[in-house]
Amino acid sequence: MAQRRNPLPVIPIVAVISRHAVARQWGIKQLCERFPKIAFCSDPQPFEASGYYSQAMGENLEKQFVGFDQPADPGELADWKVWTNSLEAHYAAGHEHPETRPLNLDCGYITEAKLVLATTKDRDHRIYLTEGIYAEVTLSYTGRRWTHHRWSYPDYRTPLAIEFAEQCRLLLRQHIAQRRLADEL
Repeated sequence: MAQRRNPLPVIPIVAVISRHAVARQWGIKQLCERFPKIAFCSDPQPFEASGYYSQAMGENLEKQFVGFDQPADPGELADWKVWTNSLEAHYAAGHEHPETRPLNLDCGYITEAKLVLATTKDRDHRIYLTEGIYAEVTLSYTGRRWTHHRWSYPDYRTPLAIEFAEQCRLLLRQHIAQRRLADEL
């Protein structure tokens, strides 16, 4: 019989999307309450999703990738998504913006081998977790480079996303190496 093993920790990540800088700043501040230390935060970049978000979020959207320093349990991904969805709803209810969804917080994590995103939408390549949340491997690290899949969103195929994923992966490798050293002592 195979032995069960606990998974290695992961680096939590969140893509913060809004056309309002104040909404992105609010979102990042709230995220830091659960994930206290930011390791990486990209500058805002134009975000185009073929009009998918236009009706709910407006035009001229910008996106920031945020990676957190404290490794976490990947089994918590569904909880993170439920929580970020509640943050989005809280922001929309408490702030005056013309859009119904002025803030989008897409959470996930980085391992040494993959970038995983949480979503509420089921598709053939997604695995159900719990509470209406699914997981998708958006990028894979293979052959010493990040590769996308047929389903990977266009904004995760960009040099910015690849660089961000690599920074988070290297940070995770440092944490794992430190953990192994501490275990040996």
